Parts: sequence; C-alpha cells; structure tokens
Amino acid sequence: MSITDVTAYMQEVGGKARAASRALAASNSGQKNQALHSIADLLDAERNTLAAENEKDLAAGREKGLSEAMLDRLELTPARMDSMIEGLRQIAALPDPVGEIFDMSYRPSGIQVGRMRVPLGVVGIIYESRPNVTADAAALCLKSGNATVLRGGSEAFHSNQAIAACIRQGLEQAGLPGDAVQVVETTDREAVGAMITMPQYIDVIIPRGGKGLIERISKDARVPVIKHLDGICHVYVDDEADPKKAFDVCLNAKTQRYGTCNTLETLLVHDTIAEDFLPVMAKAYTEKG
Repeated sequence: MSITDVTAYMQEVGGKARAASRALAASNSGQKNQALHSIADLLDAERNTLAAENEKDLAAGREKGLSEAMLDRLELTPARMDSMIEGLRQIAALPDPVGEIFDMSYRPSGIQVGRMRVPLGVVGIIYESRPNVTADAAALCLKSGNATVLRGGSEAFHSNQAIAACIRQGLEQAGLPGDAVQVVETTDREAVGAMITMPQYIDVIIPRGGKGLIERISKDARVPVIKHLDGICHVYVDDEADPKKAFDVCLNAKTQRYGTCNTLETLLVHDTIAEDFLPVMAKAYTEKG
C-alpha cells in the first residue's frame, strides 16, 4: 500500500482504534470468544493464502540477504500455523479478566474496597519478524477488552496483512468492530515515530525487538511504555539434577530453534559436576552445528 502522508494515516488508524475500543470494552465474554474462534477458523481456511503471502516475504528476505535465523523466524510452516490457530482457541478458553474484582479489604471506616480489572483502551505493539505475533498479540488484547494497533516488521509485511484480513473478518462476524485490531499498512519507519507520540489515541506501547528499537522507543515515546531492554536466557544445572534430564533440557533450550528470543545463551553448571557435564554438552552442541 502506497501511503504518502504517514502521519495523517497513523492519525486515522489511531482514531479508528480509539472509537472501536469503546465498543470492545463494553462487549461481553461470549462476543470476544466468538470472535477468537471465528478468527481461528478463518486462518485455518486461508492456509493456502497465508502460505503464499509468507512465501513473498521469504523470497524478499532471501533477496535482501537475511540470515538463516531471521528467515526461520519469518517462516510460517504448517506446524506453526497449527500452533497459531490453536493458540487463539486456548485464549478463548481462558477466563475473562475484565470485571474481575480482587484484593478486597475493609478500611478502618468499615468500607469494603477492592481492585477491578478493566481494559486499558488502545494498546500499541511494535515487533519484528515473526508473523504469528500478529495473531497472538491481537488475541490477547481482544480477550482483555483492548483495541490494538500492530506495527510488525517490514520483512513480514505480506504475512501480517493476510493474518490481519482474517482478524478483521472474524471480529465483524462476532458483531465487533473490525477496527478494534489495526495492522499498520505501511513499512515506512515514520509510522513507529507517529505511534509512540499519539497519547490521544494510544494508551500504552509494548515494543518487542532488538536493543536499538527498545532504546529508541524509550527515548522518544510520549506514551507509557512496557518494555524489556537487556536480557540473557540462562539455564542452571545443579549438582543434584538428573543428568539425563538436564542434558535433554539444555540441548533443547539451545538447539530447538536458534532464531527465537528465548534460546539459551548462558549455561551455568555447579562446579562439582562441571568437569563431567560440560564436555558432554559441548560435544552435543558441536554436533548440532
């Protein structure tokens, strides 16, 4: 999609999301769950379309010289489609958090007070690479009564738009506004700058990506940010751990998928077993490449 005035476009997206958020906040559990199941059914029915659009992204990624790890994160295999669809149905089966009252207590005056979970409003999510995040993020926001504006990475543009079409249709089938989930239709980086400076439309920003992205958003945002910055995935093996189970966990944690953000980066081993355990792990990792 060719968009010449990105700021104006993002203002329009934000306005539509804000308007839809009011209807979504007032919706009931049945409507939200119906939408989630409808989206899952539509994604299931559109597997061929999703695969074709994903192949466009993969082809463009190969042409740009993306690493194998990045291409792996980008690919929507049949198994990953299964997981994405099943994830929507699992979210539908969760209890509705909206309206839950907790931490009830009596004040000295005798008044009973507590806390109630309510929707935030509009959640902006900025992320990279993996197109399944589009469905996951939209579903979690929908379940909690929040509209969302999603800005995925340019490398997954076609995949994200195909998923977005199913989300919009599923929302409308359930009688909810399709604008409750807005997937940004431009790869222009100016869209990110606009998103993080629209407090009148977006209530909170959640960035998911590399350190540079998180630092930029933290510095420039005029909207509250829920963020991570630095993190290293550790596994610790104690001297009382079952050696076979520890080996299997450590091997899986590092080699199941190299491109994900929760891949093992640091292995810590109790010094009394290090001499025996570490050479075995090093050999296994080397054999896996």
